[in-house]
Amino acid sequence: MMEWNNELTAKLAITYPIIQAPMLGITTPEMVAAVSENGGLGSLPVGGLSPDSTQELIRKTKSLTNKPFAVNLFTNGVPEYNHADAEVMLYFLEKFCQDHQLTFERQSLDALRFFSYTEQIEVLIQEDIPIVSFTFGIPDAPVMATLKKRGTFLIGTATSVKEATLVQQAGADAVVAQGIEAGGHRGTFLDEEPLPTIGTFVLVPAIAAHVDIPVIAAGGINSGRTIKAALTLGAQAAQIGTAFIASDESLAFPAYKTALTQAQATDTALTRAFSGRWARGIRNTFMDAITQAGLNIPPYPIQNSITAGLRLKAQQADRKEFTNMWAGQAAAGAESKPAAFIFQRLVTEMKG
Repeated sequence: MMEWNNELTAKLAITYPIIQAPMLGITTPEMVAAVSENGGLGSLPVGGLSPDSTQELIRKTKSLTNKPFAVNLFTNGVPEYNHADAEVMLYFLEKFCQDHQLTFERQSLDALRFFSYTEQIEVLIQEDIPIVSFTFGIPDAPVMATLKKRGTFLIGTATSVKEATLVQQAGADAVVAQGIEAGGHRGTFLDEEPLPTIGTFVLVPAIAAHVDIPVIAAGGINSGRTIKAALTLGAQAAQIGTAFIASDESLAFPAYKTALTQAQATDTALTRAFSGRWARGIRNTFMDAITQAGLNIPPYPIQNSITAGLRLKAQQADRKEFTNMWAGQAAAGAESKPAAFIFQRLVTEMKG
């Protein structure tokens, strides 16, 4: 039998080496609490949210569990972008929505408001959050120093050995090795380099060989067998997202949950169509239309804001062809069950 307890489980004060992935727009305080209550680490995503919304979600989660949970930040800046590309994209979306009987409310590009992680740190300190994870980059040195001084456990995200090394150098206590199989956004942050497309089971041992901090495996893990494989390859925990998307506590709309339960390993693709940032999701009409149009896609978070209205309307109407359905390659078999049930299944399989 494998040993579940290690340096990382001890530091995170968890019973099992299983972390629920933070999935913005999917993960709820109820999902986070269910995982933490059952001996794993729940992760609350607050990337890009206002300080008020951040605090509200943290307090809701605290009302549901006394166990530790992580809060996940997006550390990207807002890049310069070509306004002409954005205008062309808005025009394309307007026509696309007309063609598909969807309402599209054109947004003013000047009115877009983005909240930086630097505006959320004060809330995390006030709420005394013990574990902070981050993706899309590394918090700046003053923020890292402030959190470290408070004894916060810091978890970074990397999609290559080079990124993992930078995460360690910046002072993180652990690093998520995110393989190309993983659903949702890539944590990649070395923009001047080609997108790393390394599979989890190649990436994990490579990162483990180059850093001294615990490695957390993410991507393609949806069972006890795959958790054990990740631990064998040098990870100290597995971060699992897609397996929880169809859960009762998830915010995923009905057609998305159904699509997940029927998904094949070949149904997902990497796309920048919805957000301007590479992410893996179930292929659909909108992704194909953007690819065929050959437009220059504005960077994240500009494109994310441009498509926000369309995605919201599509989700409300349960029309899965016109919004993002983030999912990893191992989506098959996702269950429409309580998050606690899914978590307990993973533990039972892992022990078996």
